[in-house]
Amino acid sequence: MRALRIQRWQSEAELVEVDQPHPAPGQVVIKVGGAGACHSDLHLMEATGVPWSLPLTLGHENAGWVYELGAGITSLRLGQAVAVHGPWGCKTCARCVTGADNYCENPLGAPVPGGGGGLGADGGMAEFMLVPDVRYLVPLPDGLLPMAAAPLTDAGLTSYHAIRRSWPKLEPSATAVVIGIGGLGHMAIQILKVTTAARIIAVDNRESALELARTLGADLALSTSDSAATEIKAATPGGRGADVVLDCVGTAETLTLASRCARTLGDVTVVGVAGGTVPFGFFTAPYEVSFQSVYWGTRPELVEVLDLGARGHLRPITTTYPLDQAAQAYRDLAAGYVTGRAVVVPNEVA
Repeated sequence: MRALRIQRWQSEAELVEVDQPHPAPGQVVIKVGGAGACHSDLHLMEATGVPWSLPLTLGHENAGWVYELGAGITSLRLGQAVAVHGPWGCKTCARCVTGADNYCENPLGAPVPGGGGGLGADGGMAEFMLVPDVRYLVPLPDGLLPMAAAPLTDAGLTSYHAIRRSWPKLEPSATAVVIGIGGLGHMAIQILKVTTAARIIAVDNRESALELARTLGADLALSTSDSAATEIKAATPGGRGADVVLDCVGTAETLTLASRCARTLGDVTVVGVAGGTVPFGFFTAPYEVSFQSVYWGTRPELVEVLDLGARGHLRPITTTYPLDQAAQAYRDLAAGYVTGRAVVVPNEVA
């Protein structure tokens, strides 16, 4: 079968022929119907000192159809549409027992320490994907196809998890700021819109992204500039600042903006993985602002996200590519040409 693989660190991934996987007892092979291309994959290609070995098939945002079942599995049927819960935990620690494999506390007991398919193990940028345990699969609700479900498993789930943890601060009088209206940010706007009544301010340096934000329901769309923090505060009641800031980029510049526009007692959540930092001390941010990072979301949250998608409340805006153009998807993503999420479609039917 064909697969898009990192063959060497600090190089582009290549489409190559590899053996088709077959499941051992308790495992599942899916026929991939959609695999999202994420900015974190670009960082992975350029990485050094990563604890995972190569070659590695990319694609940690996946959905498809059950193609082959390992012995002992009775909870799924052949041809059933499923989404992959990306973080693969140990299954037994206190976090994993609740479905929070994203925060597994025993990574050495997991199939891939600290990762999952596309992050240490072979992912879904291929015609078929091996999932090492049935617990990492979630059946798709009726009406949701794998191509549309794939972006919900990371861009949707990560944004949902970040917003959900701040729900108590997102009352109707609150203001939420989303920085970066790409794969994550365009989902965050929709999730804020459907789960809260907060005022939504979108920030990006691309006019096309700002127009997308307006289309999705942002109350205000601002260009990234030196005056952005001042403009954001001016747009909040009494100039008090944003109750919740979601940084879907994660550079030093966007983190600085997030810190400057936050309200006292607000939340600043780093969702993007660009690797930036911001100084933190008693006088560097408004009093009692909470800074946190998030990593993916839980399996129960993925069920909720997929339900929202099936009912039409979350609609990933996608640019699709066939598998033989998967490398181009990453080039377009790096160049800023992708609107919403880039999704590679290895197979269009089950």
